[in-house]
Amino acid sequence: MLAEKIHTLIKNAFENLELSSVIESYLTSFSMFLATAILSYVLWFVVKTILIKSIKSFAIKSRNKWDDYLVQFRFFRSLCYLLPVWVIHSFMPFVFIDFPAYAAQQYRVTNVLLLIVLLLIIRSFLNALSAHLKDRPNLRDKPIDSYKQLTKLSVYTIFSIIIISVIIDKSPVYLLSGLGAMTAILILVFKDTILGFVASIQMSANDMVRIGDWITMPKYGADGDVDEINLTTVKVRNFDRTITTIPTYSFISDSFVNWRGMTESDGRRIKRSIFIKMDSVKFCTDEMIANFSKIQRIKPYLDEMKESLSQYNTSNEVDKTLAINGRNLTNIGVFRIYIQKYLEQNQFINHDMPFLIRQLDPTPQGVPMEIYAFSKDKNWKNYEIIVADIFDHIIASVKYFDLEIFENPSGTDFKKSTLS
Repeated sequence: MLAEKIHTLIKNAFENLELSSVIESYLTSFSMFLATAILSYVLWFVVKTILIKSIKSFAIKSRNKWDDYLVQFRFFRSLCYLLPVWVIHSFMPFVFIDFPAYAAQQYRVTNVLLLIVLLLIIRSFLNALSAHLKDRPNLRDKPIDSYKQLTKLSVYTIFSIIIISVIIDKSPVYLLSGLGAMTAILILVFKDTILGFVASIQMSANDMVRIGDWITMPKYGADGDVDEINLTTVKVRNFDRTITTIPTYSFISDSFVNWRGMTESDGRRIKRSIFIKMDSVKFCTDEMIANFSKIQRIKPYLDEMKESLSQYNTSNEVDKTLAINGRNLTNIGVFRIYIQKYLEQNQFINHDMPFLIRQLDPTPQGVPMEIYAFSKDKNWKNYEIIVADIFDHIIASVKYFDLEIFENPSGTDFKKSTLS
């Protein structure tokens, strides 16, 4: 055994100096300790230099990303600690061979050191595995971080129990037997962790939230994309570039809106109204119909309706001295048809999805004319441009139908009214 041979050489060297046994023991122990430190460092440096450089070179040339993540999260660097720790573990008994009182303590220290190195290796491996799984297309939207953190928590707990048992020189079973009395305290301390873990499982099983989903949660002021799902928190990057952190279990206990259905559908909904003043709504006269017929989009409709209405009123001998008698067109009805024809010709509207122009119940602000349709482009910026273009045109078109849009009077309106 190497440690034994080195110890023998050092001890023989000091015996030749004919020193007292006490001084000889101290010098032998110190020299053995120094040899252990030097050998450990040299081995660590050599292994780190050769192994890490070789692996990095291989990882760069390799097409597989798994080894890249192992390098990135220092898995191989952590492995490099095993050899020097093994040297320390093997040499330490000979460092204190003349001091048996310290033998038990050094045994515990070296074992704890070995456990810490193993913990570092496992941690690096879990980080690399998590990054590798998140990079896979079918797992990118899964809460991998939650499971990683739970696994880490379990590993840390197990290693902590083992390390404490080594330090106090008791069996791990002895410590575990005492945990029963601490269950209530542990549940209280790890309440968020436990709730988060249960919520993560439910979210994943029910496919409630994925990384990249656009969610809205007014209670927490969240309106943006999910950046990260952890064991205890979900991070949402809002559209104003702020980040909102939400407890994971809140997605089970509270309500929120997930816009994934919209992003995965064939269109994004347009649901917006303009309010027409009621006193501007009227039956169409022949002169009005003649003016409306100049609008190309509705000329075929008006020609068809004029003939249909004329036949109906004639066959039923309707008295047309009053516009209310018989069947008639209204300017708001013609305007509704115009909007429909305009949107039917709009290339940005998905006509395979629900599409209608409807009047809602009259309100104190007038008659709501609602556009309900779906745009082909779901990108937020492009969607807003499409909607703005549509309503720019509709608002500008209202006056051609002898209609007015309701608008609350301002100070200027009252001033003009007073002056007149």
